[in-house]
Amino acid sequence: MINFVKKHYLIILIILISAFFRLFRISEYMEFLGDQGRDVIIIRDFLKHGNLFFIGPVTSIGNMYLGPWYYYLVAPFLWLFNYNPVGPSIFVAFLGILTTYLFYFIGNKWFNRSVGLISALLFAISPVAIKYNSFSWNPNVMPFFSILFIYFSFTAIFDKKYNYFILASLAFIGCINSHYFALTLLPFVGLYWLLTYKKEYWKPSLLAALIFLISLIPQVLFDLKHQGQNTQAFNTFFTKRENTLSIKIYKAIPKFFPTLNDINTRLLYGKNTQFALILTLIFLIFLFYSLKYFKRRHFLILFWYILGLTAFGIYKNHIYDHYYGFILPAVFLLAGIIINKTKYFGYAFLTILIILSLIQNPLRFLPNRQMQTVKAIDELILKDSNNQEFNFALLAKMNYAPPYIYFFENSKLIDTHQKITDQLYVVCEPFQIDCNPINNPEWAIASFGWAKIDKEWEVNGIKIFRLIHNKI
Repeated sequence: MINFVKKHYLIILIILISAFFRLFRISEYMEFLGDQGRDVIIIRDFLKHGNLFFIGPVTSIGNMYLGPWYYYLVAPFLWLFNYNPVGPSIFVAFLGILTTYLFYFIGNKWFNRSVGLISALLFAISPVAIKYNSFSWNPNVMPFFSILFIYFSFTAIFDKKYNYFILASLAFIGCINSHYFALTLLPFVGLYWLLTYKKEYWKPSLLAALIFLISLIPQVLFDLKHQGQNTQAFNTFFTKRENTLSIKIYKAIPKFFPTLNDINTRLLYGKNTQFALILTLIFLIFLFYSLKYFKRRHFLILFWYILGLTAFGIYKNHIYDHYYGFILPAVFLLAGIIINKTKYFGYAFLTILIILSLIQNPLRFLPNRQMQTVKAIDELILKDSNNQEFNFALLAKMNYAPPYIYFFENSKLIDTHQKITDQLYVVCEPFQIDCNPINNPEWAIASFGWAKIDKEWEVNGIKIFRLIHNKI
């Protein structure tokens, strides 16, 4: 045991750092907004009442539904933590910690120990990676599954371990149930598959394809029941591309440098925009210097990186941090490669990246305590409602009601669509909106009818109103 620790102390230390940054006070730092509330409501209903789900979350663009497997993946952890929403978040954090090790394992196996340690360290301390590893959300597991998909796929191709195609299929199912940007990985792997094709590929590849098709059965059943809703959404998204995608790949070229700069700034530079341009120029200089040392697997990571830049270049909408999941492993592995190849200059660059990441470490800032705030507001409403029926409405610009609904289980909350009660509790998150519930056009409030404010409270900057009918 002592010899093992002495031999592997650096990666053990990095994993411990990764675990600390992701798990420390996770119940207070975790995000608990509309999507998280929606997910735990669906999963709780499945666990308690056996209501199977055949689709997963809806996408923000295109009104397409993901597969349901993320829900089934995190369901045991909601149950293990007695339906506390922190359970799925801890599971996502665990996958983030495991991803840290995968950077080391793959970096070490494909390149050398230094590449593995550097890429693992940069991922472990990246503020964006820490943030998205600290709460439950389907895009947050993409880096874990995407790095496994690439590893299994190219281990099958390069090392002639053809059964790894089956493992790659399972990893891709995780990717595609995380975010549809995972589709970008298919032509990348598919091209290598075609260029290196051997007859030994056929049987495991066919089985891998069959496993993937079986994973789509719930979505097919959903579409059969809902007149092809998801298929039609896919068709609209990819055929009416005016506001989504460009099929002219060359149009991505002018966006390469700005996109590269943005991705590196978010993932590697601790979101520091002040020195981003200089750091990106250094990154590119190191990359071009390192090219003369590149071999097959080095170019594989570089092509993966370029693939991501191309995908974002033809995408016409705003790019959010959680979209980076399919390219994120390539960013950190490529950074590890060029830092290792440029030696002392590279390690000076690494020091700068570490400092910038630590400056923006999420633990340096106060936790948002979103779940605790929601729970406190719900407890206040339940106490004030005096065990009487009530309606509920939320006024917010960046949130919606499910987080609040989750903690109203077994209460006398009545859906406004079903019945108008004698009291309506309105929660207003006063961020970029006016907290005036009277005559508000929000449907749940307008349907309550003429009303007046009977009581008003405030919890952590969030306002709560009790409305009763105005009989004047």
